[in-house]
Amino acid sequence: MRRTVLEQFPAGGPRGSWPAEEFAAARRGEGVAAEVVMDLEQDVFLVIVPQQSSDRGH
Repeated sequence: MRRTVLEQFPAGGPRGSWPAEEFAAARRGEGVAAEVVMDLEQDVFLVIVPQQSSDRGH
């Protein structure tokens, strides 16, 4: 599965602050299927939109 990164946020945010989750929730409110994932190598949270493959196994 492919994905598009909408935004990235540093993992070391202030305690109790979830900017990536808030950003993703706002996108979901707009009808975008946004998810939050962790990029361990870069130590960031990514807000992504999954992209379905266009060939669907054909």
